[in-house]
This record gives sequence, structure tokens and C-alpha cells, in this order.
Amino acid sequence: QVQLVESGGGLVQAGGSLRLSCAASGRTFNAMGWYRQAPEKEREFVAGISWIRWSGDSTYYADSVKGRFTISRDNAKNTVYLQLNSLSPEDTAVYYCAAARLGSNSNVPADIDYWGKGTLVTVSS
Repeated sequence: QVQLVESGGGLVQAGGSLRLSCAASGRTFNAMGWYRQAPEKEREFVAGISWIRWSGDSTYYADSVKGRFTISRDNAKNTVYLQLNSLSPEDTAVYYCAAARLGSNSNVPADIDYWGKGTLVTVSS
């Protein structure tokens, strides 16, 4: 049974940092990512990481978080991380971990096979 369990959310002041973790169990995935959903908004892609044969991991980001957020993973722990820096109140959302089906990247919701339950990030001004 596949499970994605997020942790690391919380309350932080604007300009602060958090690190989110997503522990996967049941299998490994080539492509994983993070999405977020703010109140009364649709879920949106944040960051993804995909393993590419011969070249290793490739990372990709939404424009709104480029230069501030960093996605990484520890294959030995089957865990993906999202480092959030320079946070602003606009980053307040529930952050979801996602695992894409084989052969897909994680930046298209239709290609996501598994979702975590989410972890809340609240940024105060």
C-alpha cells in the first residue's frame, strides 16, 4: 500500500523558512513533487523532481517560487523535501506531496497517481 506522509508545516513569520518532508512508503517513484492549495483557490504545482537516466535528478519549479524554494530527495530514506525560504503571506496554503505515474513528470495534476494528505503552512505578516 502506497502512502505519502507530509510533515514540517507550521506557523512562520514573513521572511522566515521551513522545511517540509514527504516520506513515501510502499514503493519508490521516479517523479515526485509538491503542490499547494490556498483558501478558496485551486491546487497549484509548486516544485518537482524527476530522475532521468544517465543524468540523475532534474528539478523544476513554478515561477512564483523559483529562487526561494528548493526540492530535493534522499533515496535511501525514500523521502522528498521542500525547503521554503523568504516566505510571504501569499505562500500560506496546505502543501501536498505528490507522486507521478511512471514516465511522467510531477507538474501535471492528471499525471499524479498518489497524493499525501497535506501539511499546513501559515505565514504571518
